[in-house]
Amino acid sequence: MTENRREVRFELLRPAQLIEEKRRCPLIFIPVAPLEYHGPHLPLGVDPINATFCALETCRRIGKGVVLPTIYFGTERERPSWMLESLGFKSTDWIIGMDFPTALWKSHYYQEHIFSLVLASKIEMLINHDYKVIVIVNGHGAINQMESIDRLCKYYSHSTNCLVVWDLAFPDDLTKDGLAGHADVYETSLMMYYQKLYGSDSMVDLTTLPEKGVPIHYSDFSIVDGAGFSKNPHPEKIVKADPRDANEKMGKEIHERIVKKFIKITEDALKKKGLL
Repeated sequence: MTENRREVRFELLRPAQLIEEKRRCPLIFIPVAPLEYHGPHLPLGVDPINATFCALETCRRIGKGVVLPTIYFGTERERPSWMLESLGFKSTDWIIGMDFPTALWKSHYYQEHIFSLVLASKIEMLINHDYKVIVIVNGHGAINQMESIDRLCKYYSHSTNCLVVWDLAFPDDLTKDGLAGHADVYETSLMMYYQKLYGSDSMVDLTTLPEKGVPIHYSDFSIVDGAGFSKNPHPEKIVKADPRDANEKMGKEIHERIVKKFIKITEDALKKKGLL
């Protein structure tokens, strides 16, 4: 991470410091994502951890703005019949998000309308504090989560004097049909990189997965690559973007690409508001 003495974490700043930072530039980032099951080898906080580190680093490199405490909140819906079949289930099964029958822990999903109300309340609070650019760093790739965020961004950008923008905290070329993989090689690599920044060696545990060479079917551990969420999954419903191939170097590269993406999003928004 880039070394920078300027504190950007909202919760660690005193009122006078927040006022000064807002005077310099009325920009604030909102990292948001739910605690969600990511197989037995990754922590529940994969999505919010990623959103948080990307928001903090983007803010530090831009040299303006602050980062709101992460909103550990998100939504999911039942899998449509065609996707259930892509994942190796029956089209009549009832599965919410990544809570497959083999999951060891139920994800902390909230209903879509509750998620929208919580995020809308946060946005309105920040608008009332005279922030002019709000950047939502979304760590969760569920369609209904992204659609909810997009609607709120458009609504507040058109009905107030604040520009609210968002994007998914993942490189665009690693998503398919708007959906990133889940607990695959990419997310596992990110966590290998982030656990080092946390000073931890226990966030990722690949020994909880079968030995290399044993195929991981989508339904085995709630591990799915991008193809599994599409209408053209692997014929045998197995993960090709294998988490057992993950490494810290790949995680750092992915993180850097996400940060680069959000720097552009943020600078474009600042220019549009005449703040850059």
